[in-house]
Amino acid sequence: MTEQRKFLTYFSIFLIWLFNLSAIAGIYIGQQSWFMSKTPLNMMLILGLTLLVFPIDSFKKALLFLGIGIASIFAEWLGVNYGLIFGDYHYGANFGPKIDGVPYLIGVNWGFLTFATGAIASSWLKPYWARVFSGAFLMVFLDFFLEESAPRFDFWYWEVGYAPLQNFVGWFALAFVFHTIYQALKIKGSSLFSHHLYISQLVFFIFFYFWKG
Repeated sequence: MTEQRKFLTYFSIFLIWLFNLSAIAGIYIGQQSWFMSKTPLNMMLILGLTLLVFPIDSFKKALLFLGIGIASIFAEWLGVNYGLIFGDYHYGANFGPKIDGVPYLIGVNWGFLTFATGAIASSWLKPYWARVFSGAFLMVFLDFFLEESAPRFDFWYWEVGYAPLQNFVGWFALAFVFHTIYQALKIKGSSLFSHHLYISQLVFFIFFYFWKG
């Protein structure tokens, strides 16, 4: 790793933690509406950092990231409009602009989470299917804690009032498909950046899973 690349990686990690810890502190002291309305800004920051630091620096990576984004938006569209894959739910305002009820940025979310968890799984394990399984599991593990805060942060709302088992099965199935392709294409990326990106997200949602405010 060159000195320039090293600086960019560590500075990006600093920004990720700064944004997440600032949001935790801000929401804790009662500024939830201000911080959560900035979710699209945070998502665009993560997208930019992923492009630069992961990095997404080849046609193969870019095509996969775009494919995951489009496929996940379509899957979410099926969920929002027909209750398929994940269950019956609808999105709130804090994920930004929507197309037929589905935020554009949800595709970004699926994209960077797949790349980050894929890099983490690749750094932990060698067997192909173990990497696929563990990558998908890491995504569902994060979603488990995220679901507790989703309605509170005006992300999305479940018609039954809570995330059903179908949601987690759907998340795992879709993530499994994405990781199968990710590992088959032998995508390589920064394990250090990916660990910090994932863990910072996990810390944020675990905090609010236990702290009800």
